[in-house]
Amino acid sequence: MGRKRVALFDPKHFLTKVTAGKKILQCRKKQILFSQGDAADAVFYILDGKVKLTVLSRKGKEAVITILEKGEFFGEACLTGQLARTITATTLEDSTVMRIDKAAMILLLHKEPTFAGLFMSHLLSRNIHTEEALVDQLFNSSEKRLARILLVLAHFGDESQVVEPTIPKISQGTLAEMIGTTRSRVSFFLNKFRKLGFIDYKGRAGDDGGIRIRSSLLNIVLLD
Repeated sequence: MGRKRVALFDPKHFLTKVTAGKKILQCRKKQILFSQGDAADAVFYILDGKVKLTVLSRKGKEAVITILEKGEFFGEACLTGQLARTITATTLEDSTVMRIDKAAMILLLHKEPTFAGLFMSHLLSRNIHTEEALVDQLFNSSEKRLARILLVLAHFGDESQVVEPTIPKISQGTLAEMIGTTRSRVSFFLNKFRKLGFIDYKGRAGDDGGIRIRSSLLNIVLLD
């Protein structure tokens, strides 16, 4: 007899079967899921759409930490004893998000080792990306940081990625907040990348136009 094929673990399918402590949220674009200072009492999972995580300084300056997509968790810091949110989570487009109460999530992690392993993998991956972003912010120029963010948003290097992925509808203002520079500098670098053939715009250029990423953009990141 041949070896029995083991089905891949599908977190989306698994989580939709959870009934206790779970709620499916149908969110509009720019809807705030939680704000900095709110009680940290749940973990969230993106079923569809995009979510932006931001932090606000005491002086009122906002910075974009990251942009999350379908299949990603956020708000998991509540599992480590965090009582209040240190970030704000806002949808970037119409999205479907699952909210799982802290107690229900802890129970899942104890009862389902396969799910716990997947969740741990998510946390480790997020930690690696955070460290890379910090190093990038400390040592690289705005131009390199922008190129890296575009490659990250395009999932450059993922086995499942298309040859020339497109980043849909991300504003130059948001990109500027993510890399710590001005919108005018982002516009300057994007125009430079386009002229060099590293990117081009899908449809109408500008804030609302998608950006098609070419693999040659990696040259900017690797340039000394």
